[in-house]
Amino acid sequence: MKAPTFIDRVQIHVRAGGGGNGVATFRREKFVPYGGPDGGDGGRGGDVILVGDKDVDSLLHLYYQPNHRAQPGEPGRGKQQYGHAGADCLIKVPCGTEVTDLQSEEWIGEILEPGQTLVVGKGGKGGLGNMHFKTSTHQAPRECTPGEEGEERKLRLELKLISDIGLVGFPNAGKSTLIGRVSRARPKVAPYPFTTLHPNIGIIEYDDYRTLRIADIPGLIAGAHQGVGLGHDFLRHIERTKFLVILIDMAGTDGRHPADDYFSLRRELELYSRDLADRGFMTVANKMDVPESAQFLREFVVRTGVTPVEMAAATGDGVEAFKAALAARLLPPVGGGAAAGSGAP
Repeated sequence: MKAPTFIDRVQIHVRAGGGGNGVATFRREKFVPYGGPDGGDGGRGGDVILVGDKDVDSLLHLYYQPNHRAQPGEPGRGKQQYGHAGADCLIKVPCGTEVTDLQSEEWIGEILEPGQTLVVGKGGKGGLGNMHFKTSTHQAPRECTPGEEGEERKLRLELKLISDIGLVGFPNAGKSTLIGRVSRARPKVAPYPFTTLHPNIGIIEYDDYRTLRIADIPGLIAGAHQGVGLGHDFLRHIERTKFLVILIDMAGTDGRHPADDYFSLRRELELYSRDLADRGFMTVANKMDVPESAQFLREFVVRTGVTPVEMAAATGDGVEAFKAALAARLLPPVGGGAAAGSGAP
């Protein structure tokens, strides 16, 4: 069985550190005849903490290492010495990770930015030493308390990619070819459906050092909103994209008309989430180097009322114009100003 290279949903088991026990001790010093209790408190147990990391783009490492445990606190000592607190267990996760408790289905939180933290397992408090129990009538207490247990949980982590642009289209529309043209990403390209089995992320770089993050969402098909094909596994990845690029195959692949593809894609987005249907988007006509594409384009414009950006990703024609159109929509002009982040096709 081939090892996975991308994981966007995983279950893990976390256990925070237990608190150290308090102790019951008494001072024994040569010139202090009535030393009294001096037992210190136990240290606090370590927390289990998720940390957003911009250099992590998958939950693959947690697939292979699902168990995580923080260090327990040390017990207290004599001379009113506190035990050391246990070290926290830090787990790096990609931005866009949501966390749910497996048993209660309680939504715990999400990581959206690099450096953001989320405590998913809280360490136990340390126990009290006997120095806390001394009173005027109880001057030699032998009481002390144990440390609390650390929190233990089974969690489901689910990744929803965060990017500026979500690239959607039918299988073999040319999404992987396009993302390879506009960025340094090198996704697999082949002439058969569902070549891309997981989202690819690329960075579009401009000469003035501005950048846009683009996510290649694997091919959608009719019924994807109900889980048909690769369905929900991929549709959820565009929930957090700011802008959509709908890539249309103008070559009429598999006997489909480009206008039908456009209406089908828009419908799938709307049925999955009304918010997605209302999001700013751009329509791109790909494979304009194919002879039949000119006629299909004319029919497409008549049927949809949309004039798409024309491109041939395989040859590179129109790619720079496409990048410029994205910059005009999503990036502030050089020198300041607000970005025009939404818009019609």
